[in-house]
Amino acid sequence: MAGRPSDSRSTKFSHLPLSTSGPEPCALTGSALLQSSYHNKGSAFPAEEREVFKLYGLLPPNVQTLDEQVQRAYQQYSSRTGALAKNTFMTSMKEQNQVLYYKLIQDNLREMFSIIYTPTEGDAIQNFSRIFRKPEGCFLNIFDKDRVYDNLAQWGSADDIDYIVVTDGEENHELLNDELYLGIRRPRVRGQEYDEFVDDFVQSARKLYPEAYIHLYGCWCHPKSLILVADARDSEDFGLANARRILDKYSQQIPCFNDDVQGTGCITLAAIMAGLHVSNLELKDIRMIIFGAGSAGTGIADQVRDAIATESSKSEEEAARQIWCVDKPGLLLRSRGEYLSAGQHPFARDDSEWQGKEHKDLLSIVKEVKPHVLIGTSTKPKAFTEDIVKEMAKHVDRPIILPLSNPTRLHEADPKDLIEWTEGKALIATGSPFPPVKYKGKEYEIAQAPALKGPNKGLVPDVTNVREISVQVAKAVIKKAVEEGLATQKEIPEEDEELDEWVREQMWEPKYRPLVKVDREGATSMAKGEAGIGGTKREAR
Repeated sequence: MAGRPSDSRSTKFSHLPLSTSGPEPCALTGSALLQSSYHNKGSAFPAEEREVFKLYGLLPPNVQTLDEQVQRAYQQYSSRTGALAKNTFMTSMKEQNQVLYYKLIQDNLREMFSIIYTPTEGDAIQNFSRIFRKPEGCFLNIFDKDRVYDNLAQWGSADDIDYIVVTDGEENHELLNDELYLGIRRPRVRGQEYDEFVDDFVQSARKLYPEAYIHLYGCWCHPKSLILVADARDSEDFGLANARRILDKYSQQIPCFNDDVQGTGCITLAAIMAGLHVSNLELKDIRMIIFGAGSAGTGIADQVRDAIATESSKSEEEAARQIWCVDKPGLLLRSRGEYLSAGQHPFARDDSEWQGKEHKDLLSIVKEVKPHVLIGTSTKPKAFTEDIVKEMAKHVDRPIILPLSNPTRLHEADPKDLIEWTEGKALIATGSPFPPVKYKGKEYEIAQAPALKGPNKGLVPDVTNVREISVQVAKAVIKKAVEEGLATQKEIPEEDEELDEWVREQMWEPKYRPLVKVDREGATSMAKGEAGIGGTKREAR
């Protein structure tokens, strides 16, 4: 029988609560163990674990390695026709064996990225009620608010949950009329009732899981994450009307983060700064147009404004004057008054600036502003027309153009067109994966390796480098938190090499860890296979 290398690495930080090395306690045996996606190793269970955990007779006799399992799983994946079928296969894989799922992705990340993320995941969300097989996460019902605390309490103790991902969904009338729809068949709840529901969730989550970080969005997470859908709608994130308002309300009370408002802004700022390095411009001198002034667009505007102010002697108000935000009615103007959201207000222009000037179409605004940077968060396909792009390219040597709307079909422009229209001068990053573009004998990478490596490279790191980059980002953030007295963890290493090891030890890897049999009585929720699945009996209030 083939052998299987175990994770037996030794580290001085293996005592940490979030350590990812060494043996894993397990209170499950037999079929119950095979049904636990967190513990299940399938054909990779070694002989000694098959004996201890009563698995003989429940598995084929040959013991295989994780790499052999990945090979088989990839062949199965490849046999699926169509992106959505591949996405559904991956979902089923995750429900069976989490280590194999993540290892398969890690080994084939560039190929699978568009399947497990945009654009295919967006299609899967829209088709949730039709491809549904098994519930994952916690579903909170706004018309059953008295159960919020108890429903959340099913997911384990305070030590079991480190991260909570929450979305409220968005109203979709077509889905409401679908006979297979699994959500609430009622119009969208708004106003005070909605706010009370959100507050019930936040207060309950903080009481039950005081150390957990709340992510206001939606994604697939580590086993010690709680994925939560409030109001049970088939959609992706908090909408414009609520995203910033909720973030502003709770960010001063709890550790929370909105991916649309803050995450998109951070990554976009990084792409802009990489582009400026190539174009030999400074951030303090740029002019930027954002087409689409929703939560993502204004989040980007916030980040860029703050960066301009930080890197220069300008105030935030002065820095905001370098940013023009455009929405459906046209350029944001102060005369729109109460129709402006809280996030839009700081970037609305004085009407006097545009007296007698056309400000309702993007081309006219580009002609007037002559931007160095053009960003799309509008979800309006092909909004960056040839005329607009060529007009921009007349006035700047290396136009930075970022069509960020998801999924791919909603992109403001195709990178291939942008390269052709600007004769290879455009610096591009996109919200979805795109293949490299060939133009006049040169190959231009799109959202791939860092632009700092060359003028024809993409503006953001390759997705295959994300884990390593994450280690460096984590170290920098930790050092800053320690410097400012904000770190809550004790005994954080001061030396860079030790800090690197400290971070990596707590970074989950898709590897099979040796299982150690423990008694069910006194075992943790994770050891009993209960964390992340809910439904177990626990004392609530």
